[in-house]
Amino acid sequence: MPHTGPIGVFDSGIGGLSVLKEIRALLPHEDLLYVADSGHVPYGDKSEAYIQQRSLEIGAFLLAQGAKVLVVACNTATAAAVTRLRETFAVPIVGMEPAVKPAVAASRSGVVGVLATVGTLASAKFAALLSRYGSEVEIVTQPCPGLVEQVERADLDGPQTRDLVESYVLPLLARGADTLILGCTHYPFLRPLIAEVAGPDIAIIDTGAAVARQLRRVLGEAGLLTGSTTAGGASFWTSGDLGRLRHAVSTLWGRDDPTAALPPAPVLAAAADLAG
Repeated sequence: MPHTGPIGVFDSGIGGLSVLKEIRALLPHEDLLYVADSGHVPYGDKSEAYIQQRSLEIGAFLLAQGAKVLVVACNTATAAAVTRLRETFAVPIVGMEPAVKPAVAASRSGVVGVLATVGTLASAKFAALLSRYGSEVEIVTQPCPGLVEQVERADLDGPQTRDLVESYVLPLLARGADTLILGCTHYPFLRPLIAEVAGPDIAIIDTGAAVARQLRRVLGEAGLLTGSTTAGGASFWTSGDLGRLRHAVSTLWGRDDPTAALPPAPVLAAAADLAG
């Protein structure tokens, strides 16, 4: 029997809206729940234990709202916490990782550049990706401090954002990269600017669509796809500024769906303890 519960998605901030849009495009009849942990953004400079705790708390909150599956729409949180989440919660959990494999296949020059947060690049999960595919091409990594914060401010093409993008992209091009991986869910919102800086001959790859396809597979195998034929709804929460989330939902998501403040940390922690 198809399950009618919603899909729960979270990220360190509003960047995961880029993944949510891919999920909506592929699964138009599913109800969606989204938590932007913008009060704790970025995750890239946080400890693994800190990210695990936030992920467990937010996961428990989404399950309390009836979520039938959790999507970790954050490379850093996936690397730090997806194993703990799967050990703790009984629902299917879909994570993500930088798109190294398709980028390796796409590269003609044999040099692939990775734009990501410090936390993602330092993770054991990313190191395993490099060891698996890095022998085929040269992979040049570029930590990008500041870019997440610019997206959180909805500054997608201002002078400061452009300066940051140029300072991160141009050195990769100088090393011969012809393919760039967007290794953070915030970065697809900067894709037009990154493409402008990089030029028309540079391939730009992110993983949002692949995550949506994996989610559809997981739901189908578990018998959890909705049987509804009406358009799915969406609800949003944030641990940061509610006005900023409303602006992001209106502009980046493209609809004025319901938004609310995430409960404070002690309430989330209690929920996580009960769920665990």
